[in-house]
Amino acid sequence: MSGSRITAVGHYQPAGVLTNADLAGMVDTSDEWITSRVGIRTRHIAGPDEPVDELAGHAGAKALAAAGLAPADIDLVVVATSTAIDRSPNMAARVAARLGVPGPAALDVNVVCAGFTHALATADHAIRAGAATRALVIGADKMTQVADWTDRTTCVLVGDGAGAAVVEACPPDEEPGIGPVLWGSVPEMGNAVRIEGEPARFAQEGQSVYRWATTKLPPLARQACERAGLTPEDLAGVVLHQANLRIIEPLAEKIGAVNAVVARDVVDSGNTSAASIPLALSKLVERGEIGSGAPVLLFGFGGNLSYAGLVIRCP
Repeated sequence: MSGSRITAVGHYQPAGVLTNADLAGMVDTSDEWITSRVGIRTRHIAGPDEPVDELAGHAGAKALAAAGLAPADIDLVVVATSTAIDRSPNMAARVAARLGVPGPAALDVNVVCAGFTHALATADHAIRAGAATRALVIGADKMTQVADWTDRTTCVLVGDGAGAAVVEACPPDEEPGIGPVLWGSVPEMGNAVRIEGEPARFAQEGQSVYRWATTKLPPLARQACERAGLTPEDLAGVVLHQANLRIIEPLAEKIGAVNAVVARDVVDSGNTSAASIPLALSKLVERGEIGSGAPVLLFGFGGNLSYAGLVIRCP
């Protein structure tokens, strides 16, 4: 079985920007309150005429261009999202149609904030099994459409965006560029992060999520490194789900990735759920902060109290 690798990435954020000062005019909050508790300063906001598949399509097109590929070169499209409004056609089919990908397998993955790493592992498994040769994997969410704009504890967190990766089979003589996934969940704590109701609204038990993430996830992240045959000290980059700077920084420290660049895109983008990891990774690559071929830990966690982590080689 052939392994796989990420050959290109891309990202997209809508033009609209909401600052902490803007939010202070909407709910009882302030820039100091938001930055001290979650570290966020701005977030990008999609308009009512910008659906999730449009965000995803822009990111996917950029990844394809960076890889030097045409839509016809893709035979699998996997989209991680938890903010699809319609049940069918699914988001992957809509993105494939938008991009002109002819006849791919098209599936959605809903693991909320851990969605992209689940989707990436799924594409890797499909390629290893010979069921696909080139996949377009996208994380995209429009969290502002499920926000409760009267709840200052959650509406200050969310933003919109998309990130994408092109995943291709490795040559037989090349080491895989995507390591074995470590994934799982805590079903009994699933209600700690929710998008439910009619209309759907995002809610969470912030302190429960914080305690779980900062205490339970560090050993799991180290296990993901072990599965890739590396130690945390070997990592050149760490891209965690961009939920809260007060979670990201202590978690990265507890993992022990002392030589790694740690993504802090949450400061500028807020929590974009399934988009957060590929969005942050694409920006690091675009800025040249991590060299091609360098090992990077991707670790998603949150909704459903699910998690998935794997080490990739930077495209």
